[in-house]
Amino acid sequence: MDRRPFFEGWYFKHQQENHTIAFIPAHHRNEQGIYTASLQVVTESRAEYMEIPAREFHVKRDPFRVRCGNSVFSASGCRIDCVCGGERLAGSLRYGPWTPPKGDIMGPFRFVPWMQCRHSVCSMVHSVEGTLTLGGRTLDFRRGKGYVEGDRGSSFPGRYLWTQSLLPGGSVMLSVADVPFCGGQFTGCIGFVWLNGRELRLATYKGLRVLEAGPRGAVVRQGSWELRVELLAARPLPLQAPRRGDMGRVIRESTACRVRYRLLRRGAAVWDTVSEQAGFEAEW
Repeated sequence: MDRRPFFEGWYFKHQQENHTIAFIPAHHRNEQGIYTASLQVVTESRAEYMEIPAREFHVKRDPFRVRCGNSVFSASGCRIDCVCGGERLAGSLRYGPWTPPKGDIMGPFRFVPWMQCRHSVCSMVHSVEGTLTLGGRTLDFRRGKGYVEGDRGSSFPGRYLWTQSLLPGGSVMLSVADVPFCGGQFTGCIGFVWLNGRELRLATYKGLRVLEAGPRGAVVRQGSWELRVELLAARPLPLQAPRRGDMGRVIRESTACRVRYRLLRRGAAVWDTVSEQAGFEAEW
């Protein structure tokens, strides 16, 4: 039996004009071989971590389906039933067709064995319809939008920046991280800008260079393209993250904060927008 430490989790983000909520179902095994599962719920103002009995966590790959306690996630939607900070969180959300990127976001690095962390993008954007109730509050997601990504490996990178936002006509994600490789490490980057039905892939394996990166944002350049990310106002909340399969590391994520995104081509602005519901993490 394989007893190496590992984790695997998915980030389901749901966004409507007035509210944002994300769910992170995950399963993990630490260095002692102890297998556990969890569900994290993150809103604009709160983050909750719930341990789930391992026997109540199941993953099906085709068709995709994750059962985490009494909550279920799939490509067609999610059904939520859990206790979040002493309040019942329940309801269901329906997803429109997912918009996957054109090929694995990891590119050729998907073939490298035993990477510390592998990132995946399941859907750059899709529609969300339905309602959730949290205590006495109703979260209405009529004409909402969603985003889904995943991570698997043994640990989150020691130093990284991640941001994602759903915007009118578009979606953007950028991740910059120190990547252990062959006894050393390098700073790698993956991401995309999906705008008006067209995808721009941004990645180290496509010749991208990281010009700046830090706790307030990043500047990357790939050929004639340049993407600038600037954190304007953070609302960080504590999340649990894996270290050698153990969910004992605490990171801080703003699930809905103010970030400016600027896409330039040959120095001219193609896209310049400010999101009030951007996701942003920087462990730098």
